[in-house]
Amino acid sequence: MELNNIKPADGAKKDKRRVGRGIGSGLGKTAGRGHKGQKSRAGGFHKVGFEGGQMPMHRRLPKRGFVSLTKGDTARVRLSDLAGVGVAEIDLLVLKQAGVVSGAAKAAKVYLAGELGKAIKLSGVAVTKGARAAIEAAGGSVAE
Repeated sequence: MELNNIKPADGAKKDKRRVGRGIGSGLGKTAGRGHKGQKSRAGGFHKVGFEGGQMPMHRRLPKRGFVSLTKGDTARVRLSDLAGVGVAEIDLLVLKQAGVVSGAAKAAKVYLAGELGKAIKLSGVAVTKGARAAIEAAGGSVAE
């Protein structure tokens, strides 16, 4: 096989449909566009959602709620994940380096889920009431 001998398989390539080339072709005269009207003319289409001048659906319906731009900034951390970090003093940077939270997280909040078997010192990370009680019960401390 040579590069100059390569060709597509039989039936793989169809000829382009040539419209407006006489009545014998089956697509002559109006070229499959029908008679008159905006859609029959060159450039005769309208924008998406246009309803012929009627107030479009996306403007008829009421607007509801909003999308918070800061929703994904605070990462949630399980209490049991802190035990796997392997460091006694934990802050946001340590959590990022350990891969517990994503690098894009601007803050973190520890919630009560799982067990904490050792004493840790937590700083610069938000904590729920239950998680704070569990950390202090294990002999650790929380500094805001």
